[in-house]
Amino acid sequence: MTDTTIPPVRTGGSALAAAQSPAANKFYFIAWRWHFYAGLYVIPFLIMLATTGLVMLWISWMAGVGAERMAVQPGGVALSASTLQMAAEAAIPGGRAIQYVEPLAADRVAVFSVATEAGNTGVALSPYTGEVLHTFPWRAGAYDLANKIHGTLLLGAFGDRLIEIAASLGLVMVASGVYLHWPRRGASWRNALVPRLSARGRTFWKSLHGVVGFWVSLMLIVFLISGLSWAGIWGEKIVQAWSTFPAEKWDSVPLSDDVHAGMNHGAAKEVPWGLEQTPMPASGSLKGTAAIEGTVDIDSVADFARSLGFVGRFQVNLPKGDAGVWTISHDSMSNDGPDPAADRTIHIDRFTGNVLADVRYADYSPYAKAMAWGIAFHEGDLGVWNFVLNTVFCLSVIGVAVSGLVMWWRRRPSGAGRLAAPPRPEDVPFWKGAAALVVVLGIAFPLAGATIVAVLLLDATLLRLLPGLRRALA
Repeated sequence: MTDTTIPPVRTGGSALAAAQSPAANKFYFIAWRWHFYAGLYVIPFLIMLATTGLVMLWISWMAGVGAERMAVQPGGVALSASTLQMAAEAAIPGGRAIQYVEPLAADRVAVFSVATEAGNTGVALSPYTGEVLHTFPWRAGAYDLANKIHGTLLLGAFGDRLIEIAASLGLVMVASGVYLHWPRRGASWRNALVPRLSARGRTFWKSLHGVVGFWVSLMLIVFLISGLSWAGIWGEKIVQAWSTFPAEKWDSVPLSDDVHAGMNHGAAKEVPWGLEQTPMPASGSLKGTAAIEGTVDIDSVADFARSLGFVGRFQVNLPKGDAGVWTISHDSMSNDGPDPAADRTIHIDRFTGNVLADVRYADYSPYAKAMAWGIAFHEGDLGVWNFVLNTVFCLSVIGVAVSGLVMWWRRRPSGAGRLAAPPRPEDVPFWKGAAALVVVLGIAFPLAGATIVAVLLLDATLLRLLPGLRRALA
């Protein structure tokens, strides 16, 4: 995003003169340089994140994650969950059901995740006849591939760190971009808010870049912060660790060595954000609140879940081992329902049928509540308006990134053999506000701080010793 009142020119000479002029807004050129250099790293990631996000959004909306949107013809009384489980396991030789997904509606399939030594397979069945309608690799489709690229670039923890740096520096780019585009010296707000479609050449691209970037800046901050809250350093080590639901609230219920994140499948996040690091309760005691009388099996657990009146579907995770628990979950981030305030996770002792833990939205920490809404909004799960808004947003982010590249390409001097960065003003005054912002961002987001320090050290040492490299990056 760039300002409309101090237009740099393609040759670079006039822009350099403006940067060195006593009357020039030197802060403008400082912000422009930070915006430019942050963009060098951030823009490829923004394009990747917006593109994969758009793919996931449309797959989830049109087909659903897995096969849960497959339609069936309702007919009579639905079969019991145990009957459907037997049919699903029979379809996968040597398989054992580990998760059940209640149909989204009366005319939708029931789904099981069936585990074998070769991996997990999804089985979609008619809830009325038990006919197996579709089998598919569980959490290994096009949606999940896009999700892995979106979160790790298929590079594991290393890719996660690269994306976390990009998202952190993205906040710097948004702040500097808003500053650059903000009307000054009597400039019209109309030009700041409405692109000059009649303009030609670089002026058109500059207007489009600035206006669209200005409009999406607030939403981009929301997406960057909610995405960073999943990241391995700022997310997992800081805000998630501070915001995790305390298992101590479960009134001396025995705990296992597993945490809730163990119910996720690879990159797929199926557990509410505020519970991922919370230890799981363990079966085998007399603790808890009486809930299920008689036999505790998938039928009684599913019936108990239905009695709770969820709006939408629910999911049941079967116990793992003798100390494992039955887990009923309903949350918006897993597309179970459209209301994050209806989130609920219930753990049931596999022997006594007692409820060992019942965590609702009201039990979340303030940041976990914000994340429940933020993730649902991020994924486009709050309704048609959210789907449309996110589609426009992703396309806008791609447009802003591409227009920034076009602007740079048209501005750079022909045959310069260098990046043609914005000119650095002489006698730069100390900018307290910008310095404070960089310090705050560096402390709040450790990888961004480490990257900024590394760049400053590189500029002060290596680039001074290698003038050729310094000229190429100028």
